[in-house]
Amino acid sequence: MAVLAEAISVVIKVESLLSLATEDQIKFTQSIPNKTFCEDGELIRVGFMNPADVHSYVEQLKSLGLIFIKDDHAIDLVVVDQLKGPIHNCSWIDFGVIDLNDSGNKIKSCKLKGSTISQVSCPSGWSFENSLSSKSGFISNNEISDKLTFLRREDNMDVYLNNETGKEVFVGRPNSEDGSK
Repeated sequence: MAVLAEAISVVIKVESLLSLATEDQIKFTQSIPNKTFCEDGELIRVGFMNPADVHSYVEQLKSLGLIFIKDDHAIDLVVVDQLKGPIHNCSWIDFGVIDLNDSGNKIKSCKLKGSTISQVSCPSGWSFENSLSSKSGFISNNEISDKLTFLRREDNMDVYLNNETGKEVFVGRPNSEDGSK
């Protein structure tokens, strides 16, 4: 099977999570900061739109005992960019494009290397029509201050004005200002 790889995904091996003590598994479940969680029985995916939020979440996972990077290789979890794939060497996932339910709608996904099931798991309530896979507007960190003006925070969204189009742009964020719970 496979999991959606949209925006910036933190992908975790289920096997690694199950090797943690029960209380740390419970802490993991409680640490999921947004509604982008999905899993296929082999991999777990939590998505983000902001690198600072990814960093904060990875630090939480490391505090539970999961190993992020050792000798420049992903061990228990890996960060996956929708456009570029895994940002570190990772021998245990395959990243690529998949046809969503043979619909012609293409999405990026990750699957555990060697897995033969081709269906993809997406977050509850996710639809292709409203997804970043369907319509994304990527702006690099270097361009944010030139292209976007911060307007406000609404619930778990930062709202910006796109200086070129005059339209509002919404960036999903975890529960608090600093990216922590």
